[in-house]
Amino acid sequence: MNEIFAPATLGPVTLRNRVIKAATFEGRTPDALVTDELIDFHREVAAGGVGMSTVAYCAVAPGGRTDRHQIWMRPEAVAGLRKLTDAVHAEGAAVSAQIGHAGPVANAASNRVPALAPSALFSPLSMSAMKVPDEHEIKELVGAHANAARLAVEAGFDAVEIHFGHNYLVSSFLSPLLNRRKDRYGGSTANRARMAREIACAVREAVGGKIAVTAKLNMEDGRRGGLTVPESLQVAAWLEADGALDALELTAGSSLLNPMLLFHGDVPRRSFANALPGPARWGFKVAGRAFLKEYPYREAFLLERARQFRRELSMPLILLGGITNMDTMRTAMAEGFDFVAMGRALLREPNLLHRIRSDESTRSVCVHCNECMPTIYTGTRCIYRPDRTREPIELTLDRRY
Repeated sequence: MNEIFAPATLGPVTLRNRVIKAATFEGRTPDALVTDELIDFHREVAAGGVGMSTVAYCAVAPGGRTDRHQIWMRPEAVAGLRKLTDAVHAEGAAVSAQIGHAGPVANAASNRVPALAPSALFSPLSMSAMKVPDEHEIKELVGAHANAARLAVEAGFDAVEIHFGHNYLVSSFLSPLLNRRKDRYGGSTANRARMAREIACAVREAVGGKIAVTAKLNMEDGRRGGLTVPESLQVAAWLEADGALDALELTAGSSLLNPMLLFHGDVPRRSFANALPGPARWGFKVAGRAFLKEYPYREAFLLERARQFRRELSMPLILLGGITNMDTMRTAMAEGFDFVAMGRALLREPNLLHRIRSDESTRSVCVHCNECMPTIYTGTRCIYRPDRTREPIELTLDRRY
């Protein structure tokens, strides 16, 4: 049997194949709870043949969301999440919950609590200063991640993916550009990595061997002065030595400073501007070209960075970025990666894996236009899918920023 479609172990979990649906915020939780639309989103991907689907994004605290419509992990959310995991399991796939705190990427105006950052920063989203947590509050945040993981077990998830990327809270602590602290959580690489290591160990202690624990780790921020590949390699080596994680999913870029480094392809500046409310729209039209940089699309566009991690680490690694066909998947396996993660290609064709399995010459019809990116505000979707002509989900964007 083709190695891609053979069963594979991820910690204590056996997946039916080596393809994971990457976390792509779904925009289907207007009341910060699971909806039938969210269940259908993941059921469809599971029915399409992936080994595991990732629910994004499950914040560990109400202030850890990029807006107040996102799920945050609390007892009231468990029943809905259990319906979702049951639905995915019924299709033969496993399911992971992406947990984390958005930190400086959180929208304080929408959440109605201050955004958090490792050092004093100004939030363009809420037009206010961010809060800098002290060491006691950091300890509480570590505990919040552990509690979210326990709730994920209760809700029937097979894995949790801890968000250490994209300059969300932990990633911002890793970044020397954003972290200018003078205490145990700032300064040296070891100090800036302390939060990530404490959270990974706390999550593992909370769940034991019941579910898999992975982390999405930035290889680099893509901004001068930010986290670089050599520093990230050192962080990854420490995480491996701690033994708390079953795998790392390697990513790059910053939702705060350089989001297109993660995506590559066309840059939908006009669509983003039109999706934003008044003041933010005008600000985006002024700064959008500097914020959304251009990176031409190519298959496996993060591979060159990721293979450096493969050379240095022995733990399982998940390759993300431009995985759309069998040739690229085989390249990933030949390079020593244990799993591949797909995002936009599955938004365009949830059944792509079935098509590839029946005909290995199949090519994704995703054109990497990235017009799916602005739809996060109304229900993430490929705008070119003919069966996605329904009215978008109304999330009522906060108009105060």
